[in-house]
Amino acid sequence: MLPKLEHIKQARIRLGVTQRKLASLASVSTSMINQIESGRCKPSYDTARRIFEVLGELEGRASTKSGEICSRNLVTVKASEPVMRAAELMREKGYSQLPVVEGERPIGIVSEEGIMREMMKSNSKDIGQMIVSAIREPCPPIVDAETPAKALIPLIKFCKSALIMERQKLVGIVTASDVLRLIE
Repeated sequence: MLPKLEHIKQARIRLGVTQRKLASLASVSTSMINQIESGRCKPSYDTARRIFEVLGELEGRASTKSGEICSRNLVTVKASEPVMRAAELMREKGYSQLPVVEGERPIGIVSEEGIMREMMKSNSKDIGQMIVSAIREPCPPIVDAETPAKALIPLIKFCKSALIMERQKLVGIVTASDVLRLIE
């Protein structure tokens, strides 16, 4: 099912594309775009689909990418390190969570919340000596740096973070505060 035809003009203007440019990209006449936008013409399904595909591609190119909003000053902790080291890094850097890695591969996350939860379960002095892998949480979603940043909103709402990969290398992390940059 396609969006309403009225959305063509709104999307075209939002993207800063002229009727002539849209017509050229969709292989239709400028007159056709003008008539569709003014409501004087109802295009065939194939023509409307082609126009919406072009608008979608333009939107994808114009939108902010995940790699542009992620925190690239990535600080990780090894699964084999003591929890004390993870807590020190979080305090020192002002982060509430750190990706847990084995070699270069992300295998989970350690968070202030998770450490405090563990502190409540057992003797808090013993926790610092535990290894991170014993308290790590599952790995958050891993997303390509080219993914539109808006696509991360539901992920961050549910998972609290997402790890960003570029050419199969971990390059960043996105949290709610990073997503809020989209409104600037």
